[in-house]
Parts: sequence; C-alpha cells; structure tokens
Amino acid sequence: MAFTLKGAIVAIVTPFLDSGELDWDSFDKLIDFHIVNKTSGIVVCGTTGETPTLTDEEDEALIARAVDRVAGRIPIIAGSGSNCTRTAVAKTQKAKELGADAALVVVPYYNKPTDAGIYQHFKTLAQAVDIPIILYNVPSRTGASILPETVVRLANDFDNIVGIKEASGILACITQIISKAPKGFLVYSGDDFLACSANLLGADGCISVVANIIPAQFHQLMKVSLQGDVAASQELFYKYQKLIDLCFVESNPIPVKTALAEMGLLKEVFRQPLCGMEDENRQLLLNEMRSLKII
Repeated sequence: MAFTLKGAIVAIVTPFLDSGELDWDSFDKLIDFHIVNKTSGIVVCGTTGETPTLTDEEDEALIARAVDRVAGRIPIIAGSGSNCTRTAVAKTQKAKELGADAALVVVPYYNKPTDAGIYQHFKTLAQAVDIPIILYNVPSRTGASILPETVVRLANDFDNIVGIKEASGILACITQIISKAPKGFLVYSGDDFLACSANLLGADGCISVVANIIPAQFHQLMKVSLQGDVAASQELFYKYQKLIDLCFVESNPIPVKTALAEMGLLKEVFRQPLCGMEDENRQLLLNEMRSLKII
C-alpha cells in the first residue's frame, strides 16, 4: 500500500477552553500554523493530544475537523490504538471513514501482551481495515514493547502495515528495523532527541513533540538530516537541543502546551490528571524560548 510520507510530522496538541471543552478556533489556528511552516503531516489524537482523556466522540470530531481544515494539503494520521483489539479495529475503521490518510496504532497498553499477542493484535487490525497502518512503540507508557523482529515480520506479512513510530529511546531498535525491513517501510523516530541521528542512519523523519513549537525549524532539521548533511544537522540540532530536552522536563504535553500558550496559540488548559507546570520548570522553559527568540 503506497504511503510515502517523510520529514517533520507533528503530534499535534488538543486545545481546550477554560470550560474544558474542545477549543475549535485554536485547533484551526494550530493546523494553519503547521501548514504555513511546512510541517509534512499531522498526527491527531496521539499521546501529545491528551487522547486518554478524550471521549470517542471527541476523537472522531478532531479527526474530522483536521481532515476538513487541511483539505488534502498534507496527510492526516489518526491515532486509533487501544488495549482492546476489537476497539482498535473499530476506531481505525472510523478513522478511515472520516478521511484520515493513515492510522497510528499503539502497542496494546496495560494488558502487557506477549510478543505473539502483539503480532496477533496487529494482524487482526491489518486484515480488518484497509488503511495504511503505522505501528507505535512507546514502552515507557504502554508497559509492553514490540521487538524489531516482530516489526519486520508484520511489515513483510501485511502490505498496509507501512511504518513504525519507534519511541523506545533506543537508537539500536531503529537501526535494526531499518536494516531488516522491506524496501519502502517507513521508520519514524518517536523521540525528538534521536530524530536527527536516526535520519542520518536511514530513518524517514520524526513524529515530533517540539515541532508544535518550532515547526519551520524542525522541518529544516528533518530536511537536512534526511539529505545526509551532517554539518547542517549538527548546527540545528545543538541549537534546539535544550528546548527539546525541556519539552520533556515534565510529562508530555505539559511543557509544549505551556509554550504554545506563551506564544498565544491556545489557552493553558489541561485535562486532569495533567496540570500546569511547576514554577521552576516553567521558568527554565520560558528562558530558553526567550533566548531562541520564540517569545
């Protein structure tokens, strides 16, 4: 199944009003912000979008709104994973019906399935829904991890399993998949701090958090690293390394939404159990944003 997206893909935040309801005006503004700044694609309803606190109806409304607002200019990838295989199938089918270009499907969380169970989960999904599927490995959140060998097996067995967001934080996992997966299988870093290195070793880009704040700059970092320009990659990476680190000084998306609020792009509202940043961490983040002339 043809799906060739490469580069800077933002895992977009979900803005809320003071009432806690979805802030559609800010969501539209964020999408426009990314299109203007050359973001390659948008993941809606991912981890950074506070998906665990959204209802199914809100998930569907966000996907539909993003598809409508983008109007085919860049791909929309819908987060549609679940720790229940039947639910993941239903959510992924709905994402397809709403017009998403691909689905990002997390390794089942909490259940702690075996590797055989993980394979069966994605096999069932791939056979049930005819849409490009991007696997999402993030063991720090799920309590389970998909082995590189299983990723390669799924890539070989199912044409619509087209890529992976590898967020284990282990560069060796990325390189093992790159070296063994079939031609055309897309490997995205799920960790901003590894994205440049991964691209220079053959990855295809990053599904990013920091791209919410610096979309144009992160687009350029992905561009030069995908081109193999080591000197330009190093210059940009080290310029923004501290900002990348500060995006994870507290649980994502707390820092990135704080930054976007300071930029005037949304209200600093989270859904519990997430809450505002600690004052000391906030100051570190704002100081770095000022030094980079973001605010």
